[in-house]
Amino acid sequence: MTLHGEDDTPDRYGRQGAFVFVTGSEHSVQSELLRRGEALFSADISEKNCAAALVAAEGAARDAKLGIWADTTAIKNTESPGDILSAIGHFVVVEGRVLSVRQAGAITYLNFGRNWTRDFAATISRRIIPAFESANLGPKSLENRKIRVRGVVSSRGGPRIELLRVGQIEVLGGK
Repeated sequence: MTLHGEDDTPDRYGRQGAFVFVTGSEHSVQSELLRRGEALFSADISEKNCAAALVAAEGAARDAKLGIWADTTAIKNTESPGDILSAIGHFVVVEGRVLSVRQAGAITYLNFGRNWTRDFAATISRRIIPAFESANLGPKSLENRKIRVRGVVSSRGGPRIELLRVGQIEVLGGK
């Protein structure tokens, strides 16, 4: 077994991220888990080619309904905020149409419903909006579009996912 990481610098907790490769295999263990539908892509991979390969592996499993994707509730629907709220503290994938985009202070809200105390919203901090805009994912451009977001669910009013990286959003189609 070999480990491959972006660098040897540990994070503030002393951890080092790495991909695990079984000797003789060209695919990482992470990629294989995604391909089998036994894991979710977390979008925290900064190397674009590597991230694209992991997204593709997850997409293949989702399309084939393998592993967790065999369950029809694997992707939460924004029209059922109670299902999302029941996943507080868990990493989930959520799909729906952005009904409105609003800014309050330093936070931009992608609102998937009309009632902020009950409905799902994804939030983006003002300091990272430029990264989303550079990726052609400016918040206003997402209004009335169907998107898929992924992250850890919290509750501030209704269920929320804080978007920290561009890879947490996937646009699913036209307007």
